[in-house]
Amino acid sequence: MSEITAHGEKKLVLAAGRAHPELAKEIAKELGTELLPLDAYDFANGEIYVRAGESVRGTDAFVIQAHPAPLNNWLMEQLIMIDSLKRASAKRITVVSPFYPYARQDKKGRGREPISARLVADLYKTAGADRIMSVDLHTSQIQGFFDGPVDHLMAIPLLADYIRTRVGSDKVTVVSPDTGRVRVAEQWAERLGGAPLAFVHKSRDLTVPNQAVSKTVVGQIEGRTCVLIDDMIDTGGTISGAVQVLKNAGAKDVIIAATHAVFSDPAARRLSESGAREVVVTNTLPITADKRFPQLTVLSIAPLIARAIREVFDDGSVTSLFDGQA
Repeated sequence: MSEITAHGEKKLVLAAGRAHPELAKEIAKELGTELLPLDAYDFANGEIYVRAGESVRGTDAFVIQAHPAPLNNWLMEQLIMIDSLKRASAKRITVVSPFYPYARQDKKGRGREPISARLVADLYKTAGADRIMSVDLHTSQIQGFFDGPVDHLMAIPLLADYIRTRVGSDKVTVVSPDTGRVRVAEQWAERLGGAPLAFVHKSRDLTVPNQAVSKTVVGQIEGRTCVLIDDMIDTGGTISGAVQVLKNAGAKDVIIAATHAVFSDPAARRLSESGAREVVVTNTLPITADKRFPQLTVLSIAPLIARAIREVFDDGSVTSLFDGQA
């Protein structure tokens, strides 16, 4: 029996939404390629239209989209992009969402609450995604919400290596903003040469969004430089309160490090007035001029995402990028 075989190499395609074009261009540059031409616009009533400018048949497509405010618009645009590529016969579609939408809603804290992070995973799957890539998920359990491979990238090496250059010979303590991120704090401590750990005890009213009160700190911080870590900073109230708790407890200095700079108003003002020596974040989300302040340092996440995309495309190992700990 004769068989028909296809000859040719895989083709990688990068498609980017309109939320954060600077990051997408950086990723494309790191990979040595160009972004897929897209026609994307809004109708008068808010409907979004997306169409690829050239054929994507049989390609390995990576759909990059950031999710700043208004998050729902950008999520919908990404879903439409996925649907468009699926119907255009892309062979495999990988969602690249550096800041995973609705990540904070990953469990039920009270009765009748949604688990919106799971809903987003279902939406990606239904739209046609085969794989998800994201950076520093709010909780690792979100990986289990998607019925397919999930590449959970970590910004800890990028952030910690930079902060190591800023603390010099100072005595350093890694501080978790709550007990839930102590495991992440341990990874930070290892990257910073076995620094001791501390955590801030805080209380939260589940009926009030974006509001938590930092009360006291547990751990060795007096006379030390504290590296206060978190996955995201939204309005900045919790992290600014934690800085004051650390200062009142005798910390010599405080450096804030977070992956996702959501920076909803009045975060910029709160952080600039918090007393922190420096606030270090990545560019998983766009940071406009009105959200910047003198103490802010923004590191590019593009090289990390580009290396992960390359490993996925080449059927390599994403885990190898993180010393086997991803």
